[in-house]
Amino acid sequence: MPQIIPIKDLKNTSEISDMCHKSDEPIYITKNGYGDMVIMSMEIYESAMRQLAIYRDIEISERQIENGQIKEARTALARTREKYGI
Repeated sequence: MPQIIPIKDLKNTSEISDMCHKSDEPIYITKNGYGDMVIMSMEIYESAMRQLAIYRDIEISERQIENGQIKEARTALARTREKYGI
């Protein structure tokens, strides 16, 4: 379940840091009752960015397949072996 805290609670930086490191989810910060910011640990952020990069690569690959930008696997492997002398 997501944690939601008011912006005034950001004064307790050590407590907020502990909350971020104990939670596997981001913490949502509200200002005047509305969503304003999201904070999370570096580990969770980096994991999310890696996952996003994978999704982007999959999306690019799917577009390439749709556009016919594909190569036969045996041909591609043979060219790679030739290029690197394997």
